[in-house]
Amino acid sequence: MSSRRLHIVHTEASCGWGGQEIRILTEAAGLIERGHRVELLCPQEATIYQAAAGYGVPVTALPIGRKNLRGLWAMRQWLRQHGHRVDVLNTHSSTDSWLVALANCTLSHPAPVVRTRHVSSPINTKRSTFWLYQSAVQHLVVTGQPLLEQLVQQNGFAAESMTSIPTGIDLSRFTPGVKAEAREVLGIPEGRWLGILATLRDWKGHEYLFEALAQLQSSFPELRLLVIGDGPYRDRLDARLERMALGDRVWFVGQQANPERWLQALDLFVLPSYGDEGVSQAVMQAMACRLPVITTPIGGMADAVQHEHNGIMVPPKNSEALAGAIRDLLLHPERCEQLATQAHQDAQARFGRDVMLNRMEAVFQRFARKVG
Repeated sequence: MSSRRLHIVHTEASCGWGGQEIRILTEAAGLIERGHRVELLCPQEATIYQAAAGYGVPVTALPIGRKNLRGLWAMRQWLRQHGHRVDVLNTHSSTDSWLVALANCTLSHPAPVVRTRHVSSPINTKRSTFWLYQSAVQHLVVTGQPLLEQLVQQNGFAAESMTSIPTGIDLSRFTPGVKAEAREVLGIPEGRWLGILATLRDWKGHEYLFEALAQLQSSFPELRLLVIGDGPYRDRLDARLERMALGDRVWFVGQQANPERWLQALDLFVLPSYGDEGVSQAVMQAMACRLPVITTPIGGMADAVQHEHNGIMVPPKNSEALAGAIRDLLLHPERCEQLATQAHQDAQARFGRDVMLNRMEAVFQRFARKVG
């Protein structure tokens, strides 16, 4: 790989927190370790702005949280003053991608742009959107091969204009643990524990998991659910649990700085998403922790989970199928063991952070501003 040190600038308009933001900071920190100069532009009110320091990523606040003239002017001014020193811009959300694209149109020497698209939600077929993805950027990175194929088939994007690079995880952190020890440290009582690690958003499928748990409670009275993460749907989920009389069976533990310890305490990991997924970092983390995984064939998930090989796939929005898959694994511990072992082996071979960094570094080197 080329030894040229690059100046890479990430832009992120989102003020939320989830896998997308974690990937940006993880990737940025990894490339800083490799000697590149990397920085982030984002709104000051964004969670990622506060989190950047913990990853050692330099960050500058810009009012780019909305598609408006103020955001466009701020982006143009920053690029006019600093853009000539930037080798490549990496945009992430719709808003910052539009602001960068339009600002670049006003500059005589615009910086090359690589867009990373993290989710699987459909893209409209307007000519302006086609321009944004196919002309305003030098390359598009998606987080799973199914997402790439979707954009070719539904939007007519050129396959050669895109590269699939799933998110990499830190395999030194997400490792198999001793379940009893993890439970003792975290204060989790004995029993059989399902777990979900996800931002509390509607499309993560928490309510379908609650319904599946309700269907299983008579057959498995010791079964409990650990909900790791926080988000805007907490109140709605609390209300749903109250109506279902499941409150004593579900533990909300909020956002955790050490999710690996909580994963190590589980018997089974479940993520019944039905939209806006690339390849879930939580699924890969659970696999690396040697857990059997049940999920849905949404977005790029099939890049990580192959049905009946290293996990179980169930249809989205189907609590009956979800309950059936959980029941089958609980009744067949030897099957759980086989899936968990294969999941761990696949995670070790394919999901490491260095795999992602190597491939992203190659993309940046290929499309960076030419020198000489």
